[in-house]
Amino acid sequence: MMTTHPLVQALVKDEYCELTRPDGQSERVGISAGIDVRSAVLQRATSVAADMGESIELVISGTLGDLRLIVTPAGEVSAADTPSSPASVVADDAIARASEMIRRGATTLAAGERVRSAQDIPAPRDTADEPMLRRRRTTFVSQTEPATTQASGWRALLRAKPSKAELAQAEARRTVSTHWPSIRRIAVVNGKGGAGKTTATACLASVFARHGGGGVLAWDNNATRGTLGWRTEDAGHASTIQDLLEHADQLLQPTVTRSAIAAYVHHQTEDKYDVLRSNPELLAIRQQVNSAEFDTLVRVIDRNYRLVLFDSGNDESAERWLRMIDHSHQLVVPTTASPEAAESAMLLLEALAERDERSAYLAKNAVVVVSDGDRAGQTTPIADGFRDAGYFTEVIPLDRALRSGPIRHDRLARVTQDAWVRVAAASARNF
Repeated sequence: MMTTHPLVQALVKDEYCELTRPDGQSERVGISAGIDVRSAVLQRATSVAADMGESIELVISGTLGDLRLIVTPAGEVSAADTPSSPASVVADDAIARASEMIRRGATTLAAGERVRSAQDIPAPRDTADEPMLRRRRTTFVSQTEPATTQASGWRALLRAKPSKAELAQAEARRTVSTHWPSIRRIAVVNGKGGAGKTTATACLASVFARHGGGGVLAWDNNATRGTLGWRTEDAGHASTIQDLLEHADQLLQPTVTRSAIAAYVHHQTEDKYDVLRSNPELLAIRQQVNSAEFDTLVRVIDRNYRLVLFDSGNDESAERWLRMIDHSHQLVVPTTASPEAAESAMLLLEALAERDERSAYLAKNAVVVVSDGDRAGQTTPIADGFRDAGYFTEVIPLDRALRSGPIRHDRLARVTQDAWVRVAAASARNF
């Protein structure tokens, strides 16, 4: 039986590399002049393996190509040849080059320092012997045909160009259709009950799944009567997060196929995302999840999904709530048009800003959603208050389909659907 190693992800972008450790903490890896960015990533991965005292699985993706490697604390590199990852088999010469990079002792700068542009990194392949024509000519085939945006309503009847609002909405749809080269997680948070967290989680999951395809999970991270399961479709079984945790070690085995996760989540046949339920019938004391258990759950989920949305619950002091923040890349903060709910949202953002650097970053870039309900006269002042504080804020119009019962995207009014697309696009702006 093959060994499962802690997963470290390195996303190489044009001007820096973001390395995410097994505990969800991210850092920016810098390089000194004359050092290839891949060498710096491998050196840093070796340090992580040494700190953990065990080998790690390193997944490198981005502008310099994709690699999946096993890195030991001593700096030995080999292919991560797992059945669940057909693309993980790396050519022997590539592994040899990776090992040589580490043996040469690449230097890694402090986290947060800027790396060189990928354009400045020497090409890994000698092109001197290539025909001159092949190196100079441009391709005749275009694979980036832009999508067209059509006007609607009276503008379509008059054959007019689409309005600025229509163009902006089309751009929002393209944003939520994007697939990112590593897992992304969004936490939907507000310490006050009834603020719209479950509604926001389900609506955002459906938008991302419908526009971007599968691989989206809505995770009920609430130990106190979480109702995400009540507002979504039942898959014909009663599995909850506790069942998944009980069988996590088995699901992490490399011989287990991705389809096995279906026994623990509830697929939404119309909206194309999955739900990981809590059990609203159990007391909170029977659904406790500590930090280590939460990390294990994240490892299982990361092998099966590309995007996770947390329905956070109300207990901001719970281990599972705080660990959720540590693993998140973006916050969405829903509130009703109620002064109490809005104040709770603002107090939470202020508390996170003082918690640590990562939480402060999340709080600064949070997206606020104000639901227009029975207190419609207070909606605009509350939304304006968050905008004045620097937050992207979207108002969700009153929609009877959101009041109770199952949440289905097709049952929402078109104006409501478009509003949730804008929220999703704003929440993905930093991905």
